[in-house]
Amino acid sequence: MYKRHIIGMQGEKFATNYLLSIGYKILERNFSCKQGEIDIIAKDNEEIVFIEVKTRTNAKYGNPIDSVTFYKQNHLIKTIKYYLYAKKLENAFIRIDIIEIYINCNKYSINHIKNVTI
Repeated sequence: MYKRHIIGMQGEKFATNYLLSIGYKILERNFSCKQGEIDIIAKDNEEIVFIEVKTRTNAKYGNPIDSVTFYKQNHLIKTIKYYLYAKKLENAFIRIDIIEIYINCNKYSINHIKNVTI
């Protein structure tokens, strides 16, 4: 396994634990279809939240949110549409969040950006 893949999995685990600690219900992790992949799908009160997790060990390549490129956004939107269709949730209230995870020397911090505009 590549180091960055392991770091990404750690970040998703930290994000999941964080979301559970603030009362979210995790519906799916690593939902995948031909349109793309969504790291975490959760429920926050009445909203279904589609969460992209980006993990970094340093700022060499910018902030984690900077890696959510136009290409990635496009795949995210298509994947969300497919998920809503497949689960018969087309009328659900939804939101897109990004969780940035910064890992440094076995310590981590979380920046939860709610309701991002894509």
